[in-house]
Amino acid sequence: MEKSLEKKLINEVSTPFYVFDINVLRDRIDYLNSMMPENVHLCYAMKANPFVVKEIDEIIEKYEICSYGEWNIAKKMGVSDSKMVISGVYKDEISIEDILNNYKNGEVFTIESLNQIELLNKLTKEKKKVINIILRLTSGNQFGMCEEEIIEILENRAKYEYLNIMGIQYFSGTQKKLSKRIIKELEYVDEFVLNLKNNLGFVVEELEFGPGFPVVYFETEQDFDEQTYLMEIADKIKNMKYQGHITMELGRSIVASCGSYYTKVVDKKINKEGNFAILDGGMNHLVYYGQMMAMKKPMLDILPKREDKILENWNLVGSLCTINDLIVKQLPVSNLEIGDIFVFKNTGAYSMTEGISLFLSRDLPKVVFVQGGEMKIVRENINTYKFNMPNEGGEI
Repeated sequence: MEKSLEKKLINEVSTPFYVFDINVLRDRIDYLNSMMPENVHLCYAMKANPFVVKEIDEIIEKYEICSYGEWNIAKKMGVSDSKMVISGVYKDEISIEDILNNYKNGEVFTIESLNQIELLNKLTKEKKKVINIILRLTSGNQFGMCEEEIIEILENRAKYEYLNIMGIQYFSGTQKKLSKRIIKELEYVDEFVLNLKNNLGFVVEELEFGPGFPVVYFETEQDFDEQTYLMEIADKIKNMKYQGHITMELGRSIVASCGSYYTKVVDKKINKEGNFAILDGGMNHLVYYGQMMAMKKPMLDILPKREDKILENWNLVGSLCTINDLIVKQLPVSNLEIGDIFVFKNTGAYSMTEGISLFLSRDLPKVVFVQGGEMKIVRENINTYKFNMPNEGGEI
């Protein structure tokens, strides 16, 4: 971000706030596309950051939607039905019926259980609507179905008159830093798809695969060679037996790098346990996957920057009334002052949706887009106290 724009942000927007750089986000998608084979297209898991859905619509092929609420966001943001993958471990009848009532053409529904396919079978028969579905293969957790259940569905696929079974979905987790782990998973899915063709005559048209690419959050991880990592995975995909359409579902890897979180020092304390800098933000707004008791140092900037070589260690703590609101321990800082601003990097994914936002009834922070030297506030502060009190005698 240009220094002049950052200065404008700090002068005009009160902390704490999130900034999402749309140019960085789009460049990231272009880079990931350039590293993958031609038969691989990206699906954005909007749970990672629903704010940016509209900003990437022209360069993303699909959106993974895991709740009725996310579906409503996608509809209001103008996402085409043909780009929607309606996923989620729990699909209730009322929500799915409303989605089907608004169904136009092209949505794909994932199937995570035998109960889900029976629900969709029932509703599509009642409405006489044909929909596309993909069957989620479990990796051994609560998501998806085991091989035997998928085989059972495919053996009886003729009975699903209005369900067009397109293929298989597989996802096992996030932050996988070893390419060989993803390669092993690709080999497993590739063999399963081949067996479905040979044993059941079922040809997979669509393979949705969630690789769980990692994001570098902490200073100790900066030696991660992402280019080599991606090249190894791309080479494996090129040599798979399955050479059909692959939708690669990513969230964190796409959007994390575009985000920064700005929070200000509002107080300082020194006692026998050390130096404590109180921030106006905290753990309710900031989530780093893999942080351990605030021992790891996230990538961050301190504004204003000071060149003094004399450093003191400070514990950065948030504004919640809990000892757990500890962001970083023993961070070396030069001449820390009240009013200094910490800029936490790579916060474009999950921080604004995973934090314990309602605790202590603190406001939700502003959300700001920056692009091409311009800034736009896309969400003002939102009071949360209204959610933490009973509705007595009328609307709150």
